[in-house]
Amino acid sequence: MAASGNDTLGPKYGPKVLKLRELIAQPVAAAFCAGGVAGAVSRTVVSPLERLKILFQIQSVGREEYRLSVGKGLMKMWKEEGWRGLMRGNGTNCIRIVPYSAVQFGSYNFYKKVSNSIYHELKYIAKVIGCCESLGIGLFPDEYYQLTFYLKFFESSPGADLTSFRRLVCGGAAGITSVFFTYPLDIVRTRLSIQSASFAALEKSSKTKLPGMWATLVTMYKTEGGILALYRGIIPTIAGVAPYVGLNFMTYEIARKYLTPEGDKNPSAPRKLVAGAISGAFAQTCTYPFDVLRRRFQINTMSGMGYQYKSIFDAIRLIIAKEGIKGMYKGLVPNLLKVAPSMASSWLSFEVTRDFLLTLRADTHDL
Repeated sequence: MAASGNDTLGPKYGPKVLKLRELIAQPVAAAFCAGGVAGAVSRTVVSPLERLKILFQIQSVGREEYRLSVGKGLMKMWKEEGWRGLMRGNGTNCIRIVPYSAVQFGSYNFYKKVSNSIYHELKYIAKVIGCCESLGIGLFPDEYYQLTFYLKFFESSPGADLTSFRRLVCGGAAGITSVFFTYPLDIVRTRLSIQSASFAALEKSSKTKLPGMWATLVTMYKTEGGILALYRGIIPTIAGVAPYVGLNFMTYEIARKYLTPEGDKNPSAPRKLVAGAISGAFAQTCTYPFDVLRRRFQINTMSGMGYQYKSIFDAIRLIIAKEGIKGMYKGLVPNLLKVAPSMASSWLSFEVTRDFLLTLRADTHDL
């Protein structure tokens, strides 16, 4: 077919664009990018409730500033600080959550692929040893039985669904990976969330200009112990995040499968929202005390907050002694109120973005 001028047939995209599309369309890369989008969307939607939860969590016994209901707490922030108060710390939180969520979703996909690869390697070795056993050649009998045990953990075939336990383990590993890479931003975000709140002990600094993310990061590094200051509270964080992320991925996959109509490959968007809300609420409730410990340790060196914990066990002992078992669940109500829309929007935006990126793989008409 003849063509002239601008109608001349040629490649739709250049080689660099095609290579980029191929890269982004890889499952792990698509999950990484979609995870970042999901994190930003979900945290922005529930930013006011997230900040209120933190203010509840860090308030020790005897402090009355935020001994309020969720509605009154939100109104207090609105009256005292306006719209900025409701969204304070969200910019830092998004800067943190985009790489955090990206690493989490991407590494989860990566660990699933690794588990599948290891499965086939072990299966091949087990097959060789098994053949030797059947021929009467006693090669590594103990190793053979060990391999058959390990094989039960990994995927049974390429792309096969993981069992609930395997999802739990891969999700936990993904949670630890994401925390390690983004924790300094999390602790700075906690500081930014409380520095303008009307705690009486902090009133003396209310008239000064509040430092931003970078200034807070530098100040902590210089005055509170260097790089270790930026990772203060990471142990209770990992202790809470690993089971939380594992439970979140595991529960979502179970709920998603249950909510998928028979004969359909994927559930509808509303059903995905429901699955996300269920998984988030269940995982958060099971691991919430670790989140309280994390927040307390992140501001443990700040004066005027009413506590100075020596260790995790010391913190648990003092919180229960002074505040009761309820102290380990402070802020749970606003947290649950935010979890449903947060995780629902997170999973939906993740799947929509990931499915779109997977379609970017170059077709013949693009060449």
